[in-house]
Amino acid sequence: MPKSRRSRKRPYGQPHEELDVDRLAASVGARRERGPRGEEYVVAVPRPSEKTYICPGCQQEIAPQTAHVVAWAADGLFGSEAAARDRRHWHTHCWNTFGRS
Repeated sequence: MPKSRRSRKRPYGQPHEELDVDRLAASVGARRERGPRGEEYVVAVPRPSEKTYICPGCQQEIAPQTAHVVAWAADGLFGSEAAARDRRHWHTHCWNTFGRS
């Protein structure tokens, strides 16, 4: 029987765990790529999950277990931690054509 999701929840009133950007990038085998306007992005291929995401490139769903990429700015206006929190899941094709059409 699968574990209950309840056991993994953060206890009420406890602070959120700080986001470690370097650990996040290393855990998913991230690489750095240049965006269409020369900005630098961290791009990774996540493990398959049961979640559904919306691709910002085409506004269509990325179905669970579908191969895709996750990208975020290497450094944002409010720092790399804030940029990593704003990461987005993209269809691979949409990411590869992002700003290039």
